[in-house]
Amino acid sequence: MIASHYAEPLARIVGTATPLLNRTFADADVIRELQAGEPFAMLDDSLGWAWGYAGDERRVGYVRSDALAAQ
Repeated sequence: MIASHYAEPLARIVGTATPLLNRTFADADVIRELQAGEPFAMLDDSLGWAWGYAGDERRVGYVRSDALAAQ
């Protein structure tokens, strides 16, 4: 997936602990576990999956959209 040029991330908060995945499939590799209350910078949200980055290291991946809440 390619983000639009210079997409402005939307600030979100992880509402429920969830894995950050490398793709949008249940058997995808887990990049890291995101904890409730952790910030998530969302760049895209479609078909129930949010794509963006999290953590100080800004690891990029996918989370289920329903695991996120507006900040």
